[in-house]
Amino acid sequence: GFRILHRWAYVLVPAEGEPTAIFPAEARWIGVHDETFLDERQFVDVPGEWMRDRLKESGAQRVGVYGLDFVIPVREYVALSDGGFELIPFDHQFDAARAVKSTAEMASVRESMAINEAGAMAVVDAYSPGRTEAELMGVAEEAFAARGTTRLTLDMVLAGPNGAMPPRMRHPTERAIDPGDLLVYGLEVAGPGGHWVEFSRPICDGPLDPETETLLDAYREYHDAARTTARAGATAHELHQAVSEPFRSRGFQLGHVIGHSIGMTIIEFPRIGEGQDIELEENMVLSLHPHAITDEERACLYMQDTWRVGAEEGEPLSEVEVKVFGGAS
Repeated sequence: GFRILHRWAYVLVPAEGEPTAIFPAEARWIGVHDETFLDERQFVDVPGEWMRDRLKESGAQRVGVYGLDFVIPVREYVALSDGGFELIPFDHQFDAARAVKSTAEMASVRESMAINEAGAMAVVDAYSPGRTEAELMGVAEEAFAARGTTRLTLDMVLAGPNGAMPPRMRHPTERAIDPGDLLVYGLEVAGPGGHWVEFSRPICDGPLDPETETLLDAYREYHDAARTTARAGATAHELHQAVSEPFRSRGFQLGHVIGHSIGMTIIEFPRIGEGQDIELEENMVLSLHPHAITDEERACLYMQDTWRVGAEEGEPLSEVEVKVFGGAS
């Protein structure tokens, strides 16, 4: 439950007994530490050394570390690796354990989606050629911050002229938007409960390039396929195949990953991809965002949606129409 304001924090979960939250001592006055629902909280000079000593006292022989390959600071790793026990990457197991969301978690997910949708629609309302890419992103950020996201946002833009856009995602710039530009603001946020969601829709005030029109048709078909296939008992591979078909049947390639589980971190297990035979369960939450690209990378389309895996069919957490806003078809 603790929301990091600065520095970092850990939770040590023993095989027996209660977990402990561990904070660097210099972060004692940074953040509201009693947000956490863990009773034992430790403030120590070097968290890795404290965890090493606690683990040695308990006789631990194997220690699973979530984030071992990505985010653990060097000083903590050095201390833990000197403990005489085996350190094991634990991302897959941890994400599998938290992939199915509880009723309370689903309420947090839906709150985040309402915030994300409000920011995206604020950008649509504020859109006007002549404004800059950065100005419009600022409109989204203002809506997000006012609704409690704090700093938990990750934003980008895709943009191109004449109703088509290249596939590269980037930070918005002070470039003025030209009439006919096709824009997608890729918006990812977590609300006060800490659950991340993704949502975006394209914007263009002029005619779409014919290839973009075809991409849009494929996107609408993908939505129908996801609703049918994102159900309990289907596999991540089967969902990937169903979502990919409208694009591949039209000759498009797929760039960025089709989708993934999403929760307290942006990308979680399982990945929605080829050969992922993980069975989906009801109340898993998935971000789906096919990155469909034409030959020679001349045009692409990219929309984000967050889905709940249902007992009989998938539920899109936003009912906003799959369309291009701002005057285009």
